[in-house]
Amino acid sequence: MQRVADRLPSAPTIARIALIVFVLAWIFGPYALRAAVPIWLPFLIALGLELHFFAGGLRPASPRRSDRGPQETDRELYGYDEDAEELLLVREGDDELWVPYAGETEEEVEALIAEARDLDAEEPDLDEAPLLEEPRRRRALLRLLAGLGVIGALVLVFWLVESHTGWSGLDETTRAEATARFSREASLVAGKPVTIRCDEAGEYVGAVQHADGVALVGGDLAYLTPERCLALYRAAFEGEIRSNETGRAIAVLAHEAWHLRGVADEGTTECYALQSGVRIAKRMGLSESSARRLMRAQLVENAIRGRQSPAYALPGECRDGGRLDLAPEVSGFP
Repeated sequence: MQRVADRLPSAPTIARIALIVFVLAWIFGPYALRAAVPIWLPFLIALGLELHFFAGGLRPASPRRSDRGPQETDRELYGYDEDAEELLLVREGDDELWVPYAGETEEEVEALIAEARDLDAEEPDLDEAPLLEEPRRRRALLRLLAGLGVIGALVLVFWLVESHTGWSGLDETTRAEATARFSREASLVAGKPVTIRCDEAGEYVGAVQHADGVALVGGDLAYLTPERCLALYRAAFEGEIRSNETGRAIAVLAHEAWHLRGVADEGTTECYALQSGVRIAKRMGLSESSARRLMRAQLVENAIRGRQSPAYALPGECRDGGRLDLAPEVSGFP
């Protein structure tokens, strides 16, 4: 009977399956996963694992154990896979034979030794081990090529999906119209003409920089990640609201606009952004209640994010009627 361990998938197979599942989840799953983990990270880990498995396949086979007890293969060969006490060690020159013994007579033992000698002769000679190294190296190379093929296929899938469904999937004219709209919204918040650009090359914002947007305080130019730009485009041009994803994109746009206006403190900037985000969401077609609901959800999200980034935590005065309330005469916050 084949052992259970022989039927289990190998470590490289499990690693490849895990990579496929993660990449598909990254592409089609929630934005929180894409924001938390850069796509190059799982590919880098997968490449490292493939090289590790390849190097392991090139290493020589493990030598025979140094202990003199019966090995597992001996027990399986003679049908005594658990009871080592019923095997008898017989030495013939440099050879060692393990034969089952349960009180047999001398003649019976001789017959068992002869049978063990025949079985031992059928086993491959350890001196032939060097001849087996070349097939092992060939198998290791084939496994490496298979792993690289899987990685390459996933990279192709990612590129095709991103180029057809992401921000890059929009034509140049549409992207220009969208960024012009974002710039107008930011200008209203900043109180002056400003420009919003989508950092498609990932030079200023993104997972590597750990930022969804960046702006020079008091400047006139801000960058947003393509993911945030896409969420803003869907809301402003297609009327597609994706709850937390849309709310976060609007909050990021307003946040960078307040930096361009001259506010430097991150907590204060975020407080103002959540309030301005209500007006931006309304201009994008949402009702007052829906716009406030989006920004209130961001207020809750800020409390969670503030634990990892205290600088972005909302100040105590960021409340209805507080010092940072932009419209204290209006009830409801933000």
